[in-house]
Amino acid sequence: MALPRPIPIQRPAEGAAGTNNKSRWDRVQEMDEFRLLLLAKKEFVIPATITFIVYYFALPVLVGYAPELMNRKVLGPVNLAYLFALSQFFVAWGIAFAYVGAARTFDKFGHHILSTLKKEGYDDSTSGKEGL
Repeated sequence: MALPRPIPIQRPAEGAAGTNNKSRWDRVQEMDEFRLLLLAKKEFVIPATITFIVYYFALPVLVGYAPELMNRKVLGPVNLAYLFALSQFFVAWGIAFAYVGAARTFDKFGHHILSTLKKEGYDDSTSGKEGL
């Protein structure tokens, strides 16, 4: 498998506002908006991950430590353990749906960062995905 081509660093034109020989990435890392974006992502991803992991492992723990509870019939031959296992699909879908909503906020941060870079004269003619 061939290695990807390196991504060219786009620097602002000489004399452009914000000319200081920094790459786009260096400039993005300095932005408060970027730090806020990372914080917003962390505030969503960490609790969502912990919630899913706890909920996911609750089923084997409950089956192991409370088999009488989990063996309780709910609807005909269907017991609580089967319903709990099925509910994990809905929890995963709920988290995915919540992420779509949170991603809209992330996108707003991203658009603001890109518009700031453009105002400062950084070239946006390449998508940054070359070589991937």
